Amino acid sequence: MREFGYERAFDVSGAVALIGSDPDARFLGGGTNLVDLMKTGVERPALLVDVRELPLDRIELDRDGGLRIGATVTNSDLAAHPDVRRHYPALAQAVLAGASGQLRNMATVGGNLLQRTRCGYFTDISRPCNRRSPGSGCPAVGGEHRNHAILGASEHCVATHPSDMAVALAAFDAVISYETADGPGELPIDGFYPPVGDTPHIETALPPGALITGVTLPPAPVAARSRYRKVRERASFAFAISSVAGALDVEDGVVREVRLALGAVASMPWRARAAERVLVGGPASAEAFAAAADAELAAAEALPDNGYKVTLMRNLIVAVLTELTEEVSR
Repeated sequence: MREFGYERAFDVSGAVALIGSDPDARFLGGGTNLVDLMKTGVERPALLVDVRELPLDRIELDRDGGLRIGATVTNSDLAAHPDVRRHYPALAQAVLAGASGQLRNMATVGGNLLQRTRCGYFTDISRPCNRRSPGSGCPAVGGEHRNHAILGASEHCVATHPSDMAVALAAFDAVISYETADGPGELPIDGFYPPVGDTPHIETALPPGALITGVTLPPAPVAARSRYRKVRERASFAFAISSVAGALDVEDGVVREVRLALGAVASMPWRARAAERVLVGGPASAEAFAAAADAELAAAEALPDNGYKVTLMRNLIVAVLTELTEEVSR
């Protein structure tokens, strides 16, 4: 591992200033992803700025019903918080599905949003990878891609985003707050992860040197009846091969509101807006759910070895919406 400096920040402006003084500096939260990448040589920071002591570890319910989550809140605290479990249960379920208890105790909300892909070509520095070395190619296209993207990919990158938490946040229109040397800013999660296109190495829309300070969830009464379902290759903790965060409001058998976001199928959490448009105002039936899934997945472009994901995701969408409908009827 390359030698690196270490500084602990105690206020946001100080943390941002430390990063700004060194282009090879990185913020350190729980380190559950960054430190692993340092060990393999993917990340080689000259300076780590520890932000765990910043006063960003609170979860607060707004008067209007929204939720504000500090960037240094641990995944364990997020999943256990009563307001999260009551108002956004799919978010708590997503976090609990994401890792072991030991990792959740260390991992932070801000760090979770910045997770980098687990594609084997990305993590192996002996192989080319456009995310790690722009212009070097994407060997996954013609190589091992069984668990790779079926939506929004390009010839330059077919990797998927690994976060479970971010899928639930996408379903609930989260807004990400950050701080730079020029002041604060915000990004809706829809714009936080840019399309992969021909620049897969640009993984977020954050300005250079920006520190994530928190996440805001707008009021969403429909979120109180929500669910996160994840399919993985083994029963123990593993990254998803498909996942769905869903919320549903049904009255007299008609869908009044629905939220759907898909995980492990794109380079970002994938908001299923085509499926949502098909469902709103229509019947809450298995046939309608399947038609909505088909509308969303019509844009899927599978590779030779990951076409199974289209069928898997279709079935998962139908299963989640059916479970939510049964919950409404109870």
